[in-house]
Amino acid sequence: MVAQRPLALVTGSSSGIGRAYAEALAACGYDLLLVARRRDRLEALAKATTKACGISAEVLVTDLSDPQGLRRVEKRIDGEERLTMLVNNAGIGGIKPFLEMDPAYIQKMIAVNVTAVTLLTYAALPGMLWHGGGTIVNVASGLAYNRIPGVAVYAATKAFVIQFTRILHDEYGSQGIRFQALLPGLTRTELGVGQQPRDLMERIPADQIGTPENAAKASLAGLELGELMCIPGLAHPEEFVRADEAVQEALRKVTAEVAARYHARD
Repeated sequence: MVAQRPLALVTGSSSGIGRAYAEALAACGYDLLLVARRRDRLEALAKATTKACGISAEVLVTDLSDPQGLRRVEKRIDGEERLTMLVNNAGIGGIKPFLEMDPAYIQKMIAVNVTAVTLLTYAALPGMLWHGGGTIVNVASGLAYNRIPGVAVYAATKAFVIQFTRILHDEYGSQGIRFQALLPGLTRTELGVGQQPRDLMERIPADQIGTPENAAKASLAGLELGELMCIPGLAHPEEFVRADEAVQEALRKVTAEVAARYHARD
């Protein structure tokens, strides 16, 4: 009996980091379930990876900001025994002051960056637990830790992704599930096109902008290293770990007593 290949679901796989993940996973022998809005790009990617790697690739054209579209993907993976890898890569970004943003665009951003990540994980995780293993990668952003005007909603959604990933690791990591939050850094993608200054990327030196291929490659290598937080451009990850531990230590000092600075002054 010929062993079945594992299946990887990659959202936002029509371009950028999602496409790079799909190509890298195909090269590793995964069959692909490609999810994005642009059929022509997905079909071209499916054809290319099938020809180059001898895998099979299924295209699911879906807008994850649409509840019905999201539900289609949930139903597709519900009970899918071969699903061993979920890459929640799809995202919506943009740089605008909060009150200059279209409320409808804000809702779409939250739907894709938060709701889709949450519900696809909810759909995929039970089967992985049942089979004793699986991997879930959620693409986050270092902006979750930065205070840069113009990214309030986007940064907040990515802060959710990071905490979501870390706590799921604490809940299910001991049961054979690998989790990772990828903070790719500034990367040349189509994220937020039309929602930020057109010449933004042109004003940044080319050597400060990473490639989608390097981000995906680092993420997959980081999984093998056991990295829960993958920051490709950070040479010394222990610096991040120390900073995080310092925050946790400060929070452990919180008591039931109100701090002296809040007491009424005579």
